[in-house]
Amino acid sequence: MYARTFHATHPAMMATASGADLRDRYLVTDLFRAGEIVLTYAHDERFVIGSAVPQGRPLALPRPTEPPSAAGRSLLERRELGIVNVGAAGQVLVDGAAIDLGRHDALYVPMGTQDVAFTGEGARFFLLSVPAHMPCPLRRITLADVPHMERGSGDTANDRHIHQLILPGRCASAALCVGLTRLKPGSVWNTMPPHVHDRRSEVYLYFDLGEDDRVFHFMGQPDDLRAVVVANEQAVISPPWSVHMGAGTRAYSFIWAMAGENLDYEDMDVCAVSALA
Repeated sequence: MYARTFHATHPAMMATASGADLRDRYLVTDLFRAGEIVLTYAHDERFVIGSAVPQGRPLALPRPTEPPSAAGRSLLERRELGIVNVGAAGQVLVDGAAIDLGRHDALYVPMGTQDVAFTGEGARFFLLSVPAHMPCPLRRITLADVPHMERGSGDTANDRHIHQLILPGRCASAALCVGLTRLKPGSVWNTMPPHVHDRRSEVYLYFDLGEDDRVFHFMGQPDDLRAVVVANEQAVISPPWSVHMGAGTRAYSFIWAMAGENLDYEDMDVCAVSALA
């Protein structure tokens, strides 16, 4: 059922990890496959990171085949699901009810949902699921529904819009937080100064990059940084002990998703730029 499983790691392993090791342990590649649903499993917060690219034919969210105790049950029996469409308009069918999602629209699907399916010729759905302890209301979220935050400036090359999609005060969830950040032309840093949040893990999906563009996603302890090179529509897993920041060869967009002990967006430790090494 899962194309790949990523195991949680200790920060000490960074000292001996090669670039290939970092890509293997944290970079989620080959996500968006035409006519397929692709799911990967990360032990960090038990994230399921996936995609659905219907290309005109319906695709149904698969049911687990293992372990035997879960076989045949809904994937969302004890999980919640966030969906963001990074392609053309499409539809998500939740227990038979069709919900339209345009580009950059999001959908929160609660724990206990039995069937989820996807349609749309050019739709490209990014999927994020974590364990939940309670169901919250099904909700469609558009960028017009949520006020965006202006952060950074052109002088520091991090002028950006932040859209909080699934977050308290925007859309209720049990544990999942999801947002969309879009950099303005001329800006390349996705956050500056960087930060760490020890009580939750984060997943980034980078998109709106050209074929020859890349994002250099930094990770590790603030005083011992390493970089993972990320291409368009690839995702990176950032463990709770790692800094979160990246710089691209041009402006781009990214979806960020968090899960952990809390839902407080501001629960983070900001790192001084002068302390980075």
